[in-house]
Amino acid sequence: MSIRHVLLGLLAGGPSHGYDLKRRYDERFPQARPLAYGQVYTTLQRLVRDGLAAVEGTDSDGGPERTLYRSTAEGARELAGWATEIAPPAPFVTNEIFAKVVVAILVATAAGDTDRTADAAGYLQAQRTAHMARLRELTTLKTTPGTGLGTVLSADYAIAHLDADVRWMTTTAGRLTSLTAEVDAS
Repeated sequence: MSIRHVLLGLLAGGPSHGYDLKRRYDERFPQARPLAYGQVYTTLQRLVRDGLAAVEGTDSDGGPERTLYRSTAEGARELAGWATEIAPPAPFVTNEIFAKVVVAILVATAAGDTDRTADAAGYLQAQRTAHMARLRELTTLKTTPGTGLGTVLSADYAIAHLDADVRWMTTTAGRLTSLTAEVDAS
């Protein structure tokens, strides 16, 4: 997710302080990777530097000084362009789970284990258990009365990806013997 563009999108509603942008980010993207205040302010500084945002002013309201940011016309153009770009499917999927399966086979081979698929199969089963627990959490979250649509849509997205991972793990577990033979041959 492009934090730069998300912040521009949040600024599209009008000038805001960094604190307010962080709060609105947390409200709108509750299932996303947490956004630190430092990242908000660093990104805002870059947006100002690049002419996509400007400082509207500062105020203190009896507390610490706060800077008010607004989107510029160039920022609005940048945001409009980004929002209509098609996100290309990744040409390769980097998958830590797959890497751990192959490494488990390599380690078992180096150790001379007679059942070189056992560690990989055990890992896949443990990972599947963790995925299933997360699927249950997300299903509960999205079916809880009062859950916002943004959270439901985010949970649906995560559920689809976790479900694909679980299906892949099941298929891979069934192919461990063939994968071990392929690893041995290389």
